[in-house]
Amino acid sequence: MGESNGRPPVEVEIKWLLQATIELVDMLRVQRDFLRRHGMALPPGTLNTLNGVYTDLETYAGQITRISVELGQLRALAETIALVNSSLDLNQVLNEVMDKVIALTGAERGYIVLRDEQTGEMAFRAARNLDRETIDEGGFIVSRTVVEEVAATGQPIVTTNAQSDPRFSHQQSVMLHALRSVLCVPLTVKGEVTGVVYADNRVRDGLFGEQELALLVSFANQAAIAIENARLYRRVQLTLSEVTEIKEMLDNVFASIASGVITTDMYDTITTYNVAAEHILDLPRDRVLGHALAEALPALYAPIADVLSNVYAQNAQETLDIEPELGTRGKVSLNLKLTPLKDEDETQGVAIVLEDLTEIRRRDATLDMVRRYLPPEVLDNIQSIDGLGLGGERRVITVMFVEMRPFSSFPPHLSPQELMSWLNLYLTSGAEVIHQQSGVIDKFMGNEIMVLFNTQLNPYEHHAWAAVMTALRLAETCLTLANQLGEAPEPHYRIGIHTGVATLGNVGSATRRDFTAIGDTVNLAKRLQENAEHGQIIISEDTYRHSAEQLVGSEATLSISQHPDVQVRGRRQVTTVYEVRACAEPEC
Repeated sequence: MGESNGRPPVEVEIKWLLQATIELVDMLRVQRDFLRRHGMALPPGTLNTLNGVYTDLETYAGQITRISVELGQLRALAETIALVNSSLDLNQVLNEVMDKVIALTGAERGYIVLRDEQTGEMAFRAARNLDRETIDEGGFIVSRTVVEEVAATGQPIVTTNAQSDPRFSHQQSVMLHALRSVLCVPLTVKGEVTGVVYADNRVRDGLFGEQELALLVSFANQAAIAIENARLYRRVQLTLSEVTEIKEMLDNVFASIASGVITTDMYDTITTYNVAAEHILDLPRDRVLGHALAEALPALYAPIADVLSNVYAQNAQETLDIEPELGTRGKVSLNLKLTPLKDEDETQGVAIVLEDLTEIRRRDATLDMVRRYLPPEVLDNIQSIDGLGLGGERRVITVMFVEMRPFSSFPPHLSPQELMSWLNLYLTSGAEVIHQQSGVIDKFMGNEIMVLFNTQLNPYEHHAWAAVMTALRLAETCLTLANQLGEAPEPHYRIGIHTGVATLGNVGSATRRDFTAIGDTVNLAKRLQENAEHGQIIISEDTYRHSAEQLVGSEATLSISQHPDVQVRGRRQVTTVYEVRACAEPEC
C-alpha cells in the first residue's frame, strides 16, 4: 500500500511494530526474571497480550500482501480502494466506505453493521445519505430480515423491488418504510462475516442489478479488510498504550529501587543503568549506557572480571563484596549479585545488582567501637536515652566508684608509656567485668571508673546486688592482674557503692552530648570510695537495704560487717556503711 499524507507505507509500519514487539517481549522477559528475584511480577497476562499482538501483526502483514494482489486484480476500483485504505482511523474508514458505496451504486442511503468483537452480536456502526451526511442511530431504518440473513449466510442479497419480491414483501419493515431497491453484501475476512454493508432506495425500482452487486461485492471485500485493519490498528494502539503504561510503571519501579541495577548484553555492553546506580557509582547514565563495562566502569569491572566469566561459564548467580575507589566518593563498600540473563538456549547478558553498604559498614564500625564501652545488651536500649533530649529523668539507681589502682602503687621504674600500658590493662580488665554484670561505664577518670546500674540503658530490679557482685569480681580481677604482672597480690583497689535517687539524662549540645547521672547519690558514692581503705568495698545502708535478701542468702561466701558511721565531705549527717568482702569457708 502506498504513502498517504506523509505516512509511511502500512507494510513498513507493521514491520516496525513487529520488531518493536519482539524487542519489548525480550525486554519484559528480562524484567520478569529480575522482578521475580525481588518478589515482584509483571501485570498478569502482559507477555501473552504482546504475543497476541505479534500474532495479529503477522496476520496483518499477510493480509497486506493479499490486499496488494487483489488491488492489482481490481484496477477499476483502485482509486476508490486507495481512498478507503488511506486511513487506519476506524470511524473515518467506515464513513468513507459508506460514501463510496453510495457513489458506486447510486443508493439513497447506506448502513454498515459490524459484529461486536466482545458479544458477537451485529451492531449499528455507521450510516450516510446521498448528501454525505451522517445519519444518527435513531434514523437507522433498514430491513432487519435482509441484514440478519446476509450476516447468517454470508451470501449477498439484491432486489429490484422489495415490495413485490416474494422473499421480503411480507416483511413489516419493507411495507412500513416503502423499501424498493435493496442491496446487502457481507463484509468477510478470512471466511468469517464481520459485518454487512446495506444500501437501499425508497423511490426508484430496479436501481441495483448484477453489475452493481458484483461491484459492491468486490468493494466490500476490500472494505472489509480496510475495516478489519482499522480495528486491528486500534487494538494495536490500545495494546501499545497498555504496554507504554506498563513500561512507564516499570521505569518508575526501576527508578525507585534503592539498589543499583546494571544489565549488559553478551558482549558486556551496558544496556541498563538505573538512577540508584548513578548515585552509588558516581557516574551519570549518558557516560555509561552503550559502553563496554570495562571501559565505562573500570573500578567496578576489575574486581569482578573473573566472577563475571564464571557467571557466563556456569550460567549461575554469583555474589561478592568489593571496596573500590569511586570518584568523589572515595572508598566504598559494595555487595554485588551477578545473575545471568538467559533465554531458552543461552546466556544473553548479565544483571548486576549493587547494594551500597558503605554507611552500614561505617555504622558497624561505630557500633564495634561503642561495644568497647557498653555491654552488648545495653545497645538494645541505646535509643531510649536519645528520646530524653537535653534533659533528664529521676530514678532510683546504684552508683559505684572504683579506684582500680592508685598511681603511687605502680613500680617507680616504669616509663610513662609503660605506666600507661599497665593502667590500661587494669581499666580494660575492669571494663570487661563491668560489662559482664551489665553495668554502664559513665566515665573513666584517670585510674578510676564511675559505673551506673538501673539506668534507662540497663534497667534491672536487683541493681544494688548487681553492683555488689561487680565490686567483688573487680576485687578478684585486681588481685589476679597483680599476680600476672609478677607482683605480690596486694589489694590496691578502693570501691564505694550507694543506692538512691539521681537525675539521668543527656548533657551537652544538640550535636555533642553525654549520658550521665547527677545528684547527691552520685556524690555520696564517690565519697564512700574516697573513705575506703585499699582493698575495701564499702556500701551505704541504702545499698545494703536494697540487696539485703541476696546478701543474707550469700553469708556462706561473703563477709558483711557494719563499720562505724562516717562523716563524708559535703554532708552534714553521718552515713552508715558496711564492708563487703569475699571469704573462704573457715574464715566466714
